[in-house]
Amino acid sequence: MKIVNKIYLSNGVHILLIVLIGIFALHNLNTILTKFRFIVIAEGLNTAFLEMRLAEKNYFLSGDDEALVSIKIRIDQTTETLRQVQQPIILAVGNDKYWKLRYYLDEYAQLVDAIDRAHIRDPGAQKELRQVGQNLKTFSEDITDLESEQIGAIIVHSKNILLYSFWAVVLFALIFSNVIVRNIGNSLSKVVGLTRSISQGNFHTIEAKPSGDEMGAVFSAVNTMAEELQKREKEIVQSKKLASIGVLVAGVAHELNNPLNNISMIAQTYAEVYDSLSREDRISFMERVDEETERLRVIINNLLDYAKPKEQHLSRMAANPVIQKTLALVQNMLDISNIKIKLGLARDLPDIYIDVHQIQQILVNMATNAIQAMDKGGVLSIDTRFVPEEDTVEIVISDNGKGIAPEFIDHIFDPFFTTKEESGTGLGLWVSYGIIKNHQGNIRVKSEVGVGTTFIISLPTCNKLGIA
Repeated sequence: MKIVNKIYLSNGVHILLIVLIGIFALHNLNTILTKFRFIVIAEGLNTAFLEMRLAEKNYFLSGDDEALVSIKIRIDQTTETLRQVQQPIILAVGNDKYWKLRYYLDEYAQLVDAIDRAHIRDPGAQKELRQVGQNLKTFSEDITDLESEQIGAIIVHSKNILLYSFWAVVLFALIFSNVIVRNIGNSLSKVVGLTRSISQGNFHTIEAKPSGDEMGAVFSAVNTMAEELQKREKEIVQSKKLASIGVLVAGVAHELNNPLNNISMIAQTYAEVYDSLSREDRISFMERVDEETERLRVIINNLLDYAKPKEQHLSRMAANPVIQKTLALVQNMLDISNIKIKLGLARDLPDIYIDVHQIQQILVNMATNAIQAMDKGGVLSIDTRFVPEEDTVEIVISDNGKGIAPEFIDHIFDPFFTTKEESGTGLGLWVSYGIIKNHQGNIRVKSEVGVGTTFIISLPTCNKLGIA
């Protein structure tokens, strides 16, 4: 179910509960009002019945004939009242109790008429009248008391129901809201985690089964994006590597020319003086050709080794030989740019678990960036050191170039961010950052405009990774 439909359902349930509570409260209120109206009527009836009983005593005990007339007047008034309020009384106490009250009143009225017609004060009639009058008064008081108790019970019951209903609505709202918030929160956490992972060059997908709501669509979209970026990562890495090779070729071409020129000069000289050379001299000429050829082979093999695309292949390595091999690739670039190299490679460093070609690619990229930052010559420093507290090996690459402005520092590892204007792609440091993160390492930068820039690459040792 979509989240918006869940919210609509929740609102619908809340509204239904509130409507039901309102209907219940309104019904109980109407019941209370009906019974309260009867209580008011009953109080008047009870007063009338009490006055009848007092007049009855005056008639029999004091011999007051006017008392009998007063009783008949009260009976007529009460009968008319009962007729007028018949419907409210029936609603309050029911049809049976209403007609039973009328029956007691009519029976009392008939006895009063009989006594009035007899014109005698018969003790038997007096006793019977008192009994019927007592029944009438008792019945009226009983139903009045009963209705008063029912009003109290209804009020207490309504209070409890309203209280329980209120907490039920609150509890339902909390549970349902918590479910939705937790559902959305967990989904957003996964999306945020994946996007952060992608920004660091780790292209993973959300393994959870996509739900049928909007977050499921977000999962599918983000997973598709991660898969697409993962497919293109190798293309980006290779593209950046080829771009670096283009820069390297300019320097390598110059170094290739030197041995080629030497071979050419040796060959020409050898042809001219061949007849006058001894066997030892001829061997010497060939040894020089072999030396220059070996020099060419080393240069070309290093370049091909760097350029050859490979899947990630991790192996136990020492950091210093990788750095020295990388310097062989960029040495001619350093010479052409009049940049001196300063090495501070620590001894007895613990081994690290790396893909040599990827780490070499990072070092070439950073060396190239440093060379471009020192366009008028300078010093490129590369140091290594062991950090026992973190059990890592650090490679520190520093230049004394123009530096990076403070406002750019937080963005240099962002994809497509560059300070080289048209000459930069903005992918080199982003790709490097992703490679280092894939090695469970870290890379950070320090820079000051006009002073230089330092990159610090931290890589975990084999011991830290639990690799024998």
